[in-house]
Amino acid sequence: MYLDENYTMYKMAYHLVVNDHFDVLEINEKDEEVWLEKYEKNTSTVVRIIHKGFDWKNHLKKDIALTFQKAKAMKRLLAGKHVALYNVYVSSHVPVDDWEVLRKPMQLKERNPVKMKVYYLAEDDLTEEKKRLFTDLNSSSTSSPDALSETAKEEKAQNYKRFLTNALLRQRQEAENVFSFGKPFLTYFLLVINIILFFMLESNGSSTSIDNLIEFGAKYNPAIIEDGQWWRIISSMFLHIGFLHLFMNMLAVYYLGTLVERIYGSWRFLIIYFLAGISGGLASFAFTTNVSAGASGALFGLFGAIVFFGFIYKKLFFQTIGSGVLLLIGINIVFGFTIPQIDMGAHLGGLIGGFIASAIIHLPKNKSLRIQLLAFIVYLIMISGLVAFGVQNNVNSQSYQLMKMEELLMEDNYEEVVNIATQALELSGDHEAAVLFQRSYAYIEMNQIDQAIEDLENSIEYDDALPEAYYNLALLYYNTGESDKAEEMVETAYEMNPDDEDFIDLYEEITGKNAS
Repeated sequence: MYLDENYTMYKMAYHLVVNDHFDVLEINEKDEEVWLEKYEKNTSTVVRIIHKGFDWKNHLKKDIALTFQKAKAMKRLLAGKHVALYNVYVSSHVPVDDWEVLRKPMQLKERNPVKMKVYYLAEDDLTEEKKRLFTDLNSSSTSSPDALSETAKEEKAQNYKRFLTNALLRQRQEAENVFSFGKPFLTYFLLVINIILFFMLESNGSSTSIDNLIEFGAKYNPAIIEDGQWWRIISSMFLHIGFLHLFMNMLAVYYLGTLVERIYGSWRFLIIYFLAGISGGLASFAFTTNVSAGASGALFGLFGAIVFFGFIYKKLFFQTIGSGVLLLIGINIVFGFTIPQIDMGAHLGGLIGGFIASAIIHLPKNKSLRIQLLAFIVYLIMISGLVAFGVQNNVNSQSYQLMKMEELLMEDNYEEVVNIATQALELSGDHEAAVLFQRSYAYIEMNQIDQAIEDLENSIEYDDALPEAYYNLALLYYNTGESDKAEEMVETAYEMNPDDEDFIDLYEEITGKNAS
């Protein structure tokens, strides 16, 4: 009898693997237990087959409870959100008391519970129970009995066991191979380049100096649009603003880069890194006018590469890195939308670009020319769209026009400042106060004092008026003999910025009071 039951167990497992494409989760030869899984439509169908019998219903019930606990612990290794467990006992006898109630479907009271059905294959109703199991599984396996000698059954049982063991070893080896396709040489090289450039920035002045960053190649929209310096989209990927920015990005690149380079190989990793960095940089160009730098776009592209890996190897993804990576992406996106200083354009552009870039080159030994071609077309459309939208969005942005005005003021091109400021005031935005202030400065330099006073008077009507506007207005009033107005303006300027030496000097000169 023992041989028949052993043969039945391993034959069933063999047929489910070969005919119904189940994977082997676990083989316990000591307890004669096999766990199988098949993933379909977000559900993991798990079959547990054990060669074990019970004399009493309570003993069987206790084993069912233990099996529930083991299945719950195993959920992180399963691909599906939902788990349907088929618990199969192979034995020579059934419990002597009324155990049939345990055949009813059961589940624990919890969120996304494991759902279990129990099958008890004993000598008296072996055929009927096998038929019920195969029907519930929609299995193509046969339930017909075999007329084999004991020697033949023993040999076949050993062959089935050997096949299942080899299948499990092969699955584990394939999983190991996925994470060891390449060695992370380029990740280390990129880290070195970023660190060297950071110290070059610091030695040239400071990595937090806007002028220094622009000189070294940070993303600066006026230079990109007016001078065609599109190379800044790439060069800005290797510059960082302050040591903390460098440290956080390089730490993330180290952990994500080594992982992605091991999965995809070095040249694929490099393509993903640069394509993601470009899409992130262009997204930043399109949606933000600030000077920016950093590897964030490329870094989020590595997140995108890992997510694409999850689409191809979903089960392995959730068994290893999936939940943690998705949580980290979610946290970063939430922080990005709540903290204004974070360049969300670069982050989301890099994330999407990295995912698409991964689809373009695909995973090693897992190509799909149709998907790769489609991804390449999507990437080109995305890049073209970001460029076209970015140019239009910047030109129609008051903040972009302010950046141009600041450049022109440094070049003493005051007439052009007036022209650009006049056009900028016709655009929608919330920088009117700053635009009027910059135009007033140009008017002062052109000795058009009345126009300058008018712009400054209009500028201080806004809630975000600059203290410098009150200061300049006080100075102009004072020089034109309007002492009362000058005193009112300088008092406001001093209240807004009491630590500025120029403000203090003018305040004391106009009011005759000592600044305290």
